Amino acid sequence: MKLGNNIRKLRFENNEMSQEDLAAGLGVTRQTIHSIEKGKFIPSALLAFRIARYFGKNVEDVFHLVDDSDNSLNERT
Repeated sequence: MKLGNNIRKLRFENNEMSQEDLAAGLGVTRQTIHSIEKGKFIPSALLAFRIARYFGKNVEDVFHLVDDSDNSLNERT
């Protein structure tokens, strides 16, 4: 199992927010946001909650488990 996320989708639903703007709002680097979106970095529980809160969502609306055989890591179907 891997951790998938909807961060990119949420950014674009919020006036096409850049990774840089989101990173600044969360106090992390753009590279951190990029790595989380691509599934290369799993955020701490605290950062996951901060990201969800930033978008006014529950953690489950932003992050979800994905079967390793599933190719869509960044979008829940």
